[in-house]
Amino acid sequence: MYAVETKSLSKIYGTGIKAVDEVSIQVNDGEIFGFLGPNGAGKSTTIMILTTLLKPTSGTAHVAGLDVVTQAKKVREKIGYVQQESTVDEYLTGRENLVLQGKLNHIQKDLAKKRADELLELVELSDRQNDSVITYSGGMRKRLDIAGGLLHRPKVLFLDEPTLGLDIQTRYKIWEYIKRIHKEFEMSIFLTTHYMEEADRLCDNISIIDYGKIKITGSPKSLKNALGNEVVVFEINSDTKLENLLSELKKISLVKDIKANGEEVTIFSSSGDQVMPKIFEVSANLGIKIETISLTRPTLDDVFLSYTGRELRDENGGYNRKKEREKMRKIRA
Repeated sequence: MYAVETKSLSKIYGTGIKAVDEVSIQVNDGEIFGFLGPNGAGKSTTIMILTTLLKPTSGTAHVAGLDVVTQAKKVREKIGYVQQESTVDEYLTGRENLVLQGKLNHIQKDLAKKRADELLELVELSDRQNDSVITYSGGMRKRLDIAGGLLHRPKVLFLDEPTLGLDIQTRYKIWEYIKRIHKEFEMSIFLTTHYMEEADRLCDNISIIDYGKIKITGSPKSLKNALGNEVVVFEINSDTKLENLLSELKKISLVKDIKANGEEVTIFSSSGDQVMPKIFEVSANLGIKIETISLTRPTLDDVFLSYTGRELRDENGGYNRKKEREKMRKIRA
């Protein structure tokens, strides 16, 4: 049994937008799975379906072996969901927020208090547990959010952009907590993120989604290796002959893929040091001057770029996130 499994999952909104298009994914029990994609790619719509907040137009989705449509109530008992925006009550203390979560999840009072103690210690908030959340920093609120998502010991924890907007030091700290809870609770974690380093450090496997379709799935390491051993990035003095340059570079046997953005060209190759002299040769023949050039090993950012392109897009899924958050609160109650 998979922790999460979808088959040909699709969602078409009333506006006609197909936000999720025949998505099929399998998340193994006990793994950290990353779901990556640009804004508007379909990540949030997918996670809303998996957490029972939206119904799919077609296809199936199972979480912890349960159908998200026909067994929605049972699914909610098996999952934890930490949203992008903090859902804690800032006028309650950290402890009061967790105790409230216990009530909403119908956890016996004494057990809820015991788990609150454990979780406050886990996320290092014991010394601030009796302070109003309004005095907490953004990182502290996110840690409290994660603790709330763990209170009822879910089999599958959904983390939707868990470190969005946090500074790099806080982001690293959250990564430590995610690793710790994954190991300590032996749970499956479904993570959406914009940060490629985050996915690279945390995830066992990832899927990249764009325009509602899955582009590629695999481990971060295998995806980087498949892209090519090295990446060559160079800038030219003019893009007027860019098409001719790209056409000639594609003929080089060691070149696996090429991306261009204005006067900057990125080449994915199995042997960058052998390709670089050929780049200079081709450029010279076309009368193109290379301004700068660099050679690096591919990162997950390069994989992401290869499958989604460079452009940033606005969210266009067609649903109201605020409305869905309110719906989630009513369901929990």
